[in-house]
Amino acid sequence: MPVLIPLLAAATTLILGRRPRAQRFVTVSALTGSLVVTALLLYLADRDGIAVLQIGGWEAPMGISLVVDRLAALMLVVSAIVLLAVMLFAVGQGIHDGNEQQPVSIFLPTYLALTAGVNIAFLAGDLFNLFVGFEVLLAASFVLLTLGASADRVRAGVSYVMVSMVSSLIFLIGMAFAYAATGTLNLAHMAVRLDDVPSGTRAAIFGVLLVAFGIKAAVFPLSTWLPDSYPTAPAPVTAVFAGLLTKVGVYAIIRAHTLLFPGGELDNVLLIAGLLTMLIGILGAIAQNDIKRLLSFTLVSHIGYMVFGVALSTQTGMTGAVYYVAHHILVQTTLFLVVGLIERQAGSASLRRLGGLALASPLLAVLFLIPGLNLGGIPPFSGFIGKIALLQAGAEDGSALAWMLVAGGTVTSLLTLYVIARVWSKAFWRARADAPEGELADVAPSALIDESAEDIAFDDRADVGKMPFAMLAPTVGLVAVGLALTVFAGPLLDISERAAANLLDRSVYIEAVLGGPR
Repeated sequence: MPVLIPLLAAATTLILGRRPRAQRFVTVSALTGSLVVTALLLYLADRDGIAVLQIGGWEAPMGISLVVDRLAALMLVVSAIVLLAVMLFAVGQGIHDGNEQQPVSIFLPTYLALTAGVNIAFLAGDLFNLFVGFEVLLAASFVLLTLGASADRVRAGVSYVMVSMVSSLIFLIGMAFAYAATGTLNLAHMAVRLDDVPSGTRAAIFGVLLVAFGIKAAVFPLSTWLPDSYPTAPAPVTAVFAGLLTKVGVYAIIRAHTLLFPGGELDNVLLIAGLLTMLIGILGAIAQNDIKRLLSFTLVSHIGYMVFGVALSTQTGMTGAVYYVAHHILVQTTLFLVVGLIERQAGSASLRRLGGLALASPLLAVLFLIPGLNLGGIPPFSGFIGKIALLQAGAEDGSALAWMLVAGGTVTSLLTLYVIARVWSKAFWRARADAPEGELADVAPSALIDESAEDIAFDDRADVGKMPFAMLAPTVGLVAVGLALTVFAGPLLDISERAAANLLDRSVYIEAVLGGPR
C-alpha cells in the first residue's frame, strides 16, 4: 500500500490536470492514507516482528520481496509525516502566489511519484528494487528541482542530474559485482552467500556500494554537489530534498552495513568519513550568508553523526543513529520550510538583507528558534538526546578513533549552535536598517526566481510580511512533531533500540525472508 497508493494517486492527478482542486484533494487523501498505513505498519512491525510480502507468490530468492522491519517502518512513518506537511505547504504557496512559476498540475503527480520511489527504497528486499526505488525518486526529483526553469535552477538541475547518474552507474557496477560473487540480488540470500566470499572481494563490493550510497547520502568527500543543487529550488522542494532524500542514502548504508557486510572491514573508513563530514560541513556553514546554503551545509555536517553511529557497529551506536535519522528528517525539513516563510515575510533569505524579523513576526521567530535549538543539540530537545546517545556509544567503544569522533561531534554541535545564533542575531535580532542590503529585501515573488529582477525594490506590495495560513499551519505542525520527539523520547528510543537489535542480529531478517535458516 505505501507504494500503490501514491502511484495510483499520481496517475489520477495526471488525468485531473485541468482540475486543480480535484488534484489537491486526491493528493492530500493519498498522502494521508499513506501516513495511516505506515503508522499501522510500524505498530505491527514493533509488535509482531518483520513482515515479508512475496510479490505474485514467487518465493524468495526468485521473486520480489517487500520487507518491513522496525527500521523500514519507522522511516516510512517519518517520511509520510514530512511528505504530507511539505505538500500542504507547497499547495498553500501555489494557491497564494499563482502557479506560473510552480505549476501545481506538474508538481503534484511528480511529488506523488517521488513519494512512491522513497517508499520502494525503504521496502525493497533486493538490491535491484532498491535501485528501482532510487531511480523513481531521482527521476521525479529532476523535475521538481527545475520547476520554473530559471537559469539557476536549470544549472543546478544539470549538476544534480550528472551526479545522480554517476551515482546510479556506480550502484549498477556494485550490483554486478555482488551478483557475480553470489549469484543472487535478494538481500537475505546474498547475506548468506557473502559469508563464503573471500574477505578482500567482500570488502571491494562493499566499497563500491558505499561510494554509490555515499554520494546519495552526501557523505564527505562525496557531498560537494549538495550545497549548490538544493538552495536554488523552491522552498518546499528544498525542504523535502534536504530532509528526506539524503536519508534514503543513509538507510541504504545502514542496510548494507548490517545485513550484507557485518564484519566491520570498512568501519574505520566510515568513522573517518563521518568525522570529516561533520567538521567540513559545519565549517562550510559558517562561511555562508544565504540561509538556504547555510542549512545545506549543516545538512551535510549532521549526516556525519549518522555515519558515526553506524560505523561503531554496536547496539548503542545503531540505536543513536536510528533515532538521529528520524530526528534530523523532521528538524531539517522544518527549518527549510521556515526559510520559505522568511522569504515570504521579508522577500529574501540572504543575511545581508534581513533584520528585525523577531519584531515583525514573533511567531516566525519562535518557529525558527525551536528547530534551530533542536538542531544545535540544546537540552532537552531531541537533537541533544540523539547526540548524547551517539557520544555515549563512542565513549563505550573506547578506541582512539571513536574518541576523536566524540570530540568532533561535540565541536560540531557547538559550531552548529553558533551558526544558528548567527542567523538569529542577523535575521531576527538586529534592526533591518543595520543590514548591509536591507533596503533590497522587499522584492516581488518573481524576483526570488528571476535573476534580472533580484535587486528591484517592491515597496508597493500589499502582501509583504503576510504568511498564508496554508503555509504556516504545516510548518507549525512539523515544529510540534519535532517537540513530540522530545516528549516521547523514551518510547521512540525503545523502538530505535529494538530496531538496532534486529539490525545487528541479521538472522532474524534472513529467516523472515527465506522462510528459515539456509
